[in-house]
Amino acid sequence: MTGQTINSSIQPHSLDLSTVSSPLSAIDTEKRSTHIWNWRGYDIQYTVKGCGVPLVLIHGFGASLGHWRKNIPVLAAAGYRVYALDLLGFGGSEKPALDYSLDLWEVLLRDFWQHHIQIPAIFVGNSIGGLLVLMTLANSPDMAQGGVLLNCAGSLNHRPEDLPKPLGAVMGLFSKSVSAPILGALIFGQVRQRFRIRGALRQVYGNREAITPELVEILYRPSCDAGAQKVFASILTAPPGPRPSELLSKIQQPLLVLWGEIDPWTPIQGATLYQEMADDPQRSMTFHAIPNTGHCPHDERPEIVNALILEWLKSQNI
Repeated sequence: MTGQTINSSIQPHSLDLSTVSSPLSAIDTEKRSTHIWNWRGYDIQYTVKGCGVPLVLIHGFGASLGHWRKNIPVLAAAGYRVYALDLLGFGGSEKPALDYSLDLWEVLLRDFWQHHIQIPAIFVGNSIGGLLVLMTLANSPDMAQGGVLLNCAGSLNHRPEDLPKPLGAVMGLFSKSVSAPILGALIFGQVRQRFRIRGALRQVYGNREAITPELVEILYRPSCDAGAQKVFASILTAPPGPRPSELLSKIQQPLLVLWGEIDPWTPIQGATLYQEMADDPQRSMTFHAIPNTGHCPHDERPEIVNALILEWLKSQNI
């Protein structure tokens, strides 16, 4: 199917939070529906809802399974068994002092699938979660019968050669400073403040109405956990991982690619490769651009994203 731009007038399907009295109680309600799985000595938080073909939702940098709160109940109600997990170092999962990388999380996903699922699933990912979807489909085709990418990241971090020299030097200095024991803790303490999180969201969310106190709290609370600063520092200096172009040639499963049109972090200009593949009748790829939407379409426009995912699954007889 060729690339399309989506009309944003589809009626919303989202989790009813009308009985929630505060952002904290919303998160507490979410935590009561989660489980802990011990992976190689580390606690991993996950949730599962519904019955049917498995869908595995993978969050992006700094997020958690709570970022899918508007999608999980809708997808489950449509007849799918929906899994979402917090990657090691994020959300309610443990935050050990390790060298974090996409390879580490790829192994975590494979072990999670082997332990909990064991049949081919649909993997759905936002940002670096999208890149992990591509890695999974390319490297472990037995795990997946398809994938959904939402503003897929080009790598875990920008490669130095991809940045202007002055910016590359600044980023290098910032990474070293955040890694320092005392200075790093001070910097991280500033970065993770609620008003800064809200400011960052205003930069990357096209739908400002989706920036709620609940969302800010979902992102803020894990940053208070022991080890969060070291995780942040480790990821800033982690190897970038493969480029999407290196993975797509290996992938045979069908892909749905959704892209918020006004995302400054993964600009739609970088989605040209996907758009060209969607126009190729030899490729099983569907591309949709979503207007007035930024980096997290599933949270900004859940009514559109949920509908597109379900429509695509039906078209694939899944």
